[in-house]
Amino acid sequence: MSWNKQIALQYLRSHAESQSHHRCAEYTRKAIEAGGVKLSRTHDAKDYGRSLLSAGFSEVPPGSTLIAGDIAIIQPYTGGNPGGHMTMFDGAVWISDFTQRSMYPGPGYRKTHPLYKIYRMQ
Repeated sequence: MSWNKQIALQYLRSHAESQSHHRCAEYTRKAIEAGGVKLSRTHDAKDYGRSLLSAGFSEVPPGSTLIAGDIAIIQPYTGGNPGGHMTMFDGAVWISDFTQRSMYPGPGYRKTHPLYKIYRMQ
């Protein structure tokens, strides 16, 4: 099954809320699926890496230049949301259930910089 990242990004942009509703994985997953790729569901955003790999995405080496359609799976940090975070890069900004100001969705993430991996459909 091929993935149309432009449709996925259009879906994500048009559904983004003005602020987080703590539904990052749901919104990002639905955008990916709108582009034509079905993902196995997981309970937490932090666990979507395996699902992305199974669907044909590849892990991007650290330090690589980001491109539109890249997906970040961010692990939780102490004191933060234990589910972690999932977001997609549109070529200019990161979007999940809202348009973020950086890949890290909030001040706790921006302060602690928890581990993350980037995934890309080749």
